[in-house]
Amino acid sequence: MLWKYLLGFYMLLVTAAAFLYAPPALGLGELSRIIFFHVPVAWVGCLAYLVSMLNSIAFLRKQKLEYDRRAAFNAEIGLVFTILATVTGAIFSRYTWGEYWSWEPRQTSIFVLLLIYGAYFVLRSAIEDEEKRARLASVYSILAFISVPFLVFIIPRIYSHLHPNPIINPGKQMEMDARMFRVFLASLAGFTGIYAWFHNLHSRYLKLKAKFEEAEKHA
Repeated sequence: MLWKYLLGFYMLLVTAAAFLYAPPALGLGELSRIIFFHVPVAWVGCLAYLVSMLNSIAFLRKQKLEYDRRAAFNAEIGLVFTILATVTGAIFSRYTWGEYWSWEPRQTSIFVLLLIYGAYFVLRSAIEDEEKRARLASVYSILAFISVPFLVFIIPRIYSHLHPNPIINPGKQMEMDARMFRVFLASLAGFTGIYAWFHNLHSRYLKLKAKFEEAEKHA
């Protein structure tokens, strides 16, 4: 219980620091503050996809449905945060290049990623048998994650023009004012904490569900 209040207070401080403490990036003005939210939500999306893949591997090895449920939950979290990253990126694009969506390689890659993980849930909804669904979804999750590093990390490094020069230099290295960087790291930590909180809530839910199902068997 205390954890969520501390996390909420921490994120309140991070949000205040993003607008009141960190200076705007040169050439971007106030719009640069979106970096404190765009990158962290993209990071959480990738982290959730990774955990989904690891749980899928665990299911194939141990054949316990709990791991499949964890994999599905993390894929859901990943999809939601990828959508948030797409929306924040589109807002940045609108005020930097004049349009929300231009099908540049970076935008196209994130759209493809959304399609890949959207298809994961289509697959799950199309199979009624729980064991069969878990097996096929686990294999798909593992294969889907192979695309994540390529679509999220490799393409942005190839096409450096997709990110602003005041933040990403020509050598494809991140450059920030020291105060910006401190807030950026604090935001990354905060959003990671939000993900950990979600994960903890789901773990507790699965434990309660397992106890309830066990009690029903013995009733």
